[in-house]
Amino acid sequence: MGLFEKCRNFTIVKETIEAGIYPYFTTVESSQETQVTVSGRRIIMIGSNNYLGLTTHPKVEEAAINAIKKYGSGCTGSRFLNGNLDIHHELEQQLAQFMKKEAALVFSTGFQTNLGTISTLVQKGDGVFIDREDHASIVDGCRLSFGKIFKFKHNDIADLDRVLTEYGKELKGRLIVIDGVYSIGGDIVRLPELVEVARKHAANILVDDAHSIGVLGKDGDGTASHFGLNNEVDITMGTFSKSFASLGGFIAGDKDVMNYIQHNARALIFSASMPPPAVAAALAALDIIESEPERRERLACIYTRMKKEFEQMGFDTGNSETAIIPIKIGRNEDTFRFWKELYDNGVYANAIVSPAVPPGESLMRTSYMATHTDEEMDQVLEVFRKTGKRLGIL
Repeated sequence: MGLFEKCRNFTIVKETIEAGIYPYFTTVESSQETQVTVSGRRIIMIGSNNYLGLTTHPKVEEAAINAIKKYGSGCTGSRFLNGNLDIHHELEQQLAQFMKKEAALVFSTGFQTNLGTISTLVQKGDGVFIDREDHASIVDGCRLSFGKIFKFKHNDIADLDRVLTEYGKELKGRLIVIDGVYSIGGDIVRLPELVEVARKHAANILVDDAHSIGVLGKDGDGTASHFGLNNEVDITMGTFSKSFASLGGFIAGDKDVMNYIQHNARALIFSASMPPPAVAAALAALDIIESEPERRERLACIYTRMKKEFEQMGFDTGNSETAIIPIKIGRNEDTFRFWKELYDNGVYANAIVSPAVPPGESLMRTSYMATHTDEEMDQVLEVFRKTGKRLGIL
């Protein structure tokens, strides 16, 4: 069997394209707003992580344009060498203050942020404890580390306690890494209970707040703030590709820890730095997150309404508590067909199938923006109702 034999045997894409139900790599021809243009047709977008609707905010656009005029389009090098701009430091200082931490550090992407942070901190003799539904970037960061990896049942703090009790004693260091809001299910980590278990086992905590920043917290500053536990979380990770309407990622925590990661994380040192327009857009978005809390309030109203109405129709939305609402379908093929029906009727959601989820638990991942209108949500609900009945899901 040759190296490329697996590629030739990978036929699922061809089969779904031929069946007319392939849902991925769809080409969008417009900006990421509540409605997008696909194949010349306007369609309601409920598959975006643009939670606060800031990708077309005038202040964000203006900041990005002005940054290009001043700094150009890119940095042409890593921050370790020539690509370290004053606005990188400005963003880090603003983030540290926003997250109520001593320091912050920005990376070029969110994926690299987890990859670099975890692989740098977790060394030989250490252990990292992760939720079975943690993001792929967390899993890959663990794989690149020299420490031992232990998984516990999803959001099951008693199981985390069991795993730490059984395997944690002989380790030099123990790091628990969890999502603040889980990216598929939309549920929130049981952080107060997790903090108690971490204390019991002298473990440190890293919270991936990619889907929490801008959505949860007193000031939109994430999961720890949501529970009033800012001082109990050692490192908070966030991304700029969601509520910040940009691209990149960051961590915030103790100054010594940030300094160590800054000088040892291969994903930071050997990657070109965030381009100027992305940095400026994130800075502008941060200002809006802090000054316009009504966006979070509007988003909460939207997802509360949508979850309630989906459940009243008879859809299974799992344990969602945030702007991510899964609609459980079942088989992969049924999910593909559900996606196609939605798409044909003017609604764009995301088909999530195995192996991203366990076999038989495929779903439509819907997510909402503060800028969605009531009329758009009315239309989405009607299309879901008709599709659910037509395909026998309801």
